[in-house]
Amino acid sequence: MVVPPLFLAACGGGTPSGNQAEIALPAAHVDEATAGTISGRVHFTGAAPAMPEIDMSSNPQCERQHHKPWKAETVVVNSNKTLRNVFIWIKDGLPRARWAPPAVPATLDQNGCVYEPHVLGLMAGQQLEILNGDPVNHNVHAESRVNPAWNESQPPRAEHKFKRFDSAEVLFPVTCSVHPWMRSWIGVSPHPFFAVTGDDGSFTLKGVPPGTYTIEAVHEKYGRKQGQLTLMPNGTAVMDFTYGS
Repeated sequence: MVVPPLFLAACGGGTPSGNQAEIALPAAHVDEATAGTISGRVHFTGAAPAMPEIDMSSNPQCERQHHKPWKAETVVVNSNKTLRNVFIWIKDGLPRARWAPPAVPATLDQNGCVYEPHVLGLMAGQQLEILNGDPVNHNVHAESRVNPAWNESQPPRAEHKFKRFDSAEVLFPVTCSVHPWMRSWIGVSPHPFFAVTGDDGSFTLKGVPPGTYTIEAVHEKYGRKQGQLTLMPNGTAVMDFTYGS
C-alpha cells in the first residue's frame, strides 16, 4: 500500500500563497502555564506478518555489513503487541500560526545499505541532514509530491547533504536508485506536535496548548486512522489506535 500524501491548502481571494502566506501568519505562541500532554499507544491485533529477508547479494559490500540477514521493516510488531514506525501528529485543531522550525537538523543516515530511521518526522522548513556511512555510492530519492521531488547521488562517506521541505506532507517515501530495497518514510509537519512510535508502540506530544484536536496515525502499509480528543488547560489526554492484519 502506498500512503497517499496529505495536502494542506487554504482558500480565500486575494491572499498570498505558498511561503508568502506562511510568512503572513502570526508567530505561534504556547502558554507554558496552560500547555498539556497528549499520549497514547498504537496496538496491533492478529498475527504479526512475517517480513521477508532482503537479498543484498548483488552488492557484497552491503551484504557483509550484516551479521545475519536483514529483514524488511514494512511491519514491525513489538513484543508487547504494539506497532512500531507509526507517524503520529495533530492533523487539525491548532490555530493557524507560523511555527518556527528547530535550528538542529533532523538526520537520515545510510548505514549497512539501510536507511535509519525507517520513519522520520521533521518540521516544514527544518534542515534534513543526510549521511552516508557506507563504503558504496547511494542515490537518495525523495519521492515527495507536495514538495519538489529530488534524486541525488551521494558517494561513499561523502560530505553530508542538507535538504529542506517547505510544505507539510505526511508521508512520502525516500528510496535509493542504486539499492532497490532501501526505503524510508518522511513526515513533514507544519508544527512541532508529532512523533514516531518506537519499540513499545507509545507516543507523547508535549507542550500542546489546550483545545480540541484531530490526532492522526499514519502507517506505510495499514494507512491512516484518526481520533478526536479535548485537552484541558494543563491537562493530559490519551488517544490509542489499533491496527491489525
